[in-house]
Amino acid sequence: MKMKNILLLSVFTVFTTCTFSQDIQSKKPMIDRLNKMADSLSKNLKPWKVPNKTFKVEDYGAVGDSQTVNTKSIQAAIDACSQKGGGTVLFSKGGYVTGTIELKSGVMLEITQNAKILGSTNIADYPEKIEAFKSVMSENHKYRQSLIYAEQCVNVGIRGKGEIYFRGEKTNFSSEETVGEIVGRPFGIRMIQCKNVVLQNIFLHNSAAWMQSYIYCQNLIFDGIKVINQANYNNDGLDPDGCTNVIVRNCFINAEDDAMCLKGASGMPSSNILIENSTFISSCNALKTGTDTQGDFFNIVARNLKLGGIPNEMYALKRHDASSGITLASVDGGNVHDIYISNVKIDRAKSPIFMRIGSRLRAMPNTTPKEIGYLKNIVIDNVTGENNYKDGSLILGIKDHPISDVVINNYKIKMEGTSDSLLIKNEVTENEKGYPDARFFLKQSPPSFGFYIRHATKINISNAEIIPTKKEARPVVIANKGTSGILFNGKEIKQ
Repeated sequence: MKMKNILLLSVFTVFTTCTFSQDIQSKKPMIDRLNKMADSLSKNLKPWKVPNKTFKVEDYGAVGDSQTVNTKSIQAAIDACSQKGGGTVLFSKGGYVTGTIELKSGVMLEITQNAKILGSTNIADYPEKIEAFKSVMSENHKYRQSLIYAEQCVNVGIRGKGEIYFRGEKTNFSSEETVGEIVGRPFGIRMIQCKNVVLQNIFLHNSAAWMQSYIYCQNLIFDGIKVINQANYNNDGLDPDGCTNVIVRNCFINAEDDAMCLKGASGMPSSNILIENSTFISSCNALKTGTDTQGDFFNIVARNLKLGGIPNEMYALKRHDASSGITLASVDGGNVHDIYISNVKIDRAKSPIFMRIGSRLRAMPNTTPKEIGYLKNIVIDNVTGENNYKDGSLILGIKDHPISDVVINNYKIKMEGTSDSLLIKNEVTENEKGYPDARFFLKQSPPSFGFYIRHATKINISNAEIIPTKKEARPVVIANKGTSGILFNGKEIKQ
């Protein structure tokens, strides 16, 4: 490893304002454009108007006794509501056990404060629903079971101050953790090619796998929802995939796996997305693009967020620290660009920020993989955090495919330090085809405590203050092979 001219600091808290004003000026047109996009979404993307008709599930034979399986009765209420022009399907009091129900156009499920939908604990109550739209999701992963399903619907939603308890604990649905097919563990919610989707105020609790997957949908609003998904393996919180015009605001997500995750397995672009005023905590990654990145990701604003690991006073199934606060990755050919993240607090993360280009290039069977994608034009501004671990942040491209044009400004992170000078000799694996999680690049902590940068150009980190809890033996930043134009607090870092 070459460490010539790396930045060695005897004082570990650094704060300067040398060069960022010039660099932020170059990004100002992008920032202004993205803020206008976010303002336009807030102004124009509104919940669809639910017709003033109510269909009580009891009127169709449902019993809220927390024992009777009401799948047919609830489905009858949904079908009647849609057939009669739409309205509210109401769960008013008690616990309504059900297997898979399929939403239809014009239907809003409403669960009142005194009501719960309870997922059946019998896997036989979850028949496969195979979508018409073919993608890596349908062909490679074959995720086909869920409690709530919708396909090619217009105007659908779930709201209310009640709870959907999916009862996805391992005692009910047991199979191994996987990065491929999930067998015998149904998702919470799956929606494919739907338009005008609204989730408001609802509490979504403990799915057996991902909590929510939205594939190639348009016009989605998630407002005030609470998600706790700490029951099983692969417990993601919220996964829009190839969706356009998306607002996520005022939400709380506590997930065993990725919390707020934009995916690209559909192969379609994820764009025009506003994520704001929310808390995402995770035992994996709090805010992420990936892991599947066959589609592009652009025009994304994320602001006013609390990110990271799970506080000790909250339940966590396997660990309280997060792999990362923010992960931006492209490993399957999708391009990641034009993203503005601001005003975030990152606590209890192994790596506060993880950026990655890779060459996994997963594709549908009998199709040609895409070329390696790019990751560029990223601005991350105003980051604070405490109780982070000693791994620091990683910016890792691969040979001939550098991460480029990244600005990180006003970055003040408190973290665990180490006086172990032997860590300076550690290697960070290239792992070009590997799974894009910060944990998988480090057998031990990296040789720098603030940022480790490799295969990257035009990276400007400014106004940075990285505060270890003890005297650090490592340099604050290393620019390793394949780097150029790396600035840290106004000083050029050369490999």
